[in-house]
Amino acid sequence: MKSQRQPRAGRAGDDAIVIEVGSRVKRLRTQAGLTLEEFAAQSGVSRAMLSKVERGEKSPTLAIIVRIAKGLNVSMSALMGAEPDAAQVTVIRKANRLAFTDPETGFERHNLSPTHLDNDLEFLLHRIPPGESSGELPPYKVPTEKYLVVHQGQLTVQTGEASYVLDTGDSFYFDVRESYRFINAGKTPCAYYLVIRRRRL
Repeated sequence: MKSQRQPRAGRAGDDAIVIEVGSRVKRLRTQAGLTLEEFAAQSGVSRAMLSKVERGEKSPTLAIIVRIAKGLNVSMSALMGAEPDAAQVTVIRKANRLAFTDPETGFERHNLSPTHLDNDLEFLLHRIPPGESSGELPPYKVPTEKYLVVHQGQLTVQTGEASYVLDTGDSFYFDVRESYRFINAGKTPCAYYLVIRRRRL
């Protein structure tokens, strides 16, 4: 029998990040005029979980924070604290990347692109430890495309009922119309670069 997964050890500053994210979620929900019950229905996340996240008592997994962002109609990067940047040239130092690590799986999401006021693109780096996955992720509210290339290891992409196995150097495109997930079924770490394009209605 597979042992129950234990939360990964936290890093210095994680508690402050959890509190900051929770405060931002509550502020955005309030600005949207949503009660916790309405927010739960809109995001697909339970009221109890949302309440814990807002109070900074719970570090959300990737699957939960993606649903929270969808319920608030904002990008995950914006939810994590990305500020609009209209500069003509932007340098993002490695140490200053906006990053998220799933507290249960160790799945890492690094934002490599600046957030512009009038830009529907995001450039990301994902890392998945051996035997882990992103969990099931929901489709977006607006038409969204994803382009990726595997930098290290092997990646399995499940979208709907279809499953695609990608090796190092392989690239992949899909139009996000149904639930999907990213999986590292191998015994070595997996890393891939991802471009998200949201098409305006």
